[in-house]
Amino acid sequence: MADERLLVIVDDDDAFAKTLKRSFERRGYRVLFAATFADLQLLLQSQAPGFAVVDLKLAGASGLACVEALHAHDPLMLIVVLTGFASIATAVESIKLGASHYLAKPSNTDDIEAAFSKAAGNAAVPLTERTTSIKTLEWEHIHEVLAETGFNISETARRLGMHRRTLARKLEKRQVR
Repeated sequence: MADERLLVIVDDDDAFAKTLKRSFERRGYRVLFAATFADLQLLLQSQAPGFAVVDLKLAGASGLACVEALHAHDPLMLIVVLTGFASIATAVESIKLGASHYLAKPSNTDDIEAAFSKAAGNAAVPLTERTTSIKTLEWEHIHEVLAETGFNISETARRLGMHRRTLARKLEKRQVR
């Protein structure tokens, strides 16, 4: 059975994770930390968190694997994915793998806690018509391929038929922080 106020943060940015940890502890959560997928697997052997905050892009790995492992460990766990590289493709995959919410950075503790409480979804959300630009379509396609390659920049560039530095520049230009 999951501990109702136990939260695990999966993020390789130590400074951000510590700040988030302190903020959640002030709100009455007990907070655990994992910097890698391997750290998370070890942690789950002895702990049963009820909440998780997962960074989508971990050093050398994808947070999607962490989302999948967390959901397999406890399907009722509320998992929020945070990313500075938001895209429709990774949002869809996160939800399909078990995340309850997906937030673009910058997001604070209030945003994350609100996302935990909105896990059920809302069928009354108004539908809006949106025209999609070529640049947006390109951005979403790049992120779809990035997710497919586990955020490997070199392989993504190869699949897209562009130079690695060109792809890196495009990612820096449109990075969501």
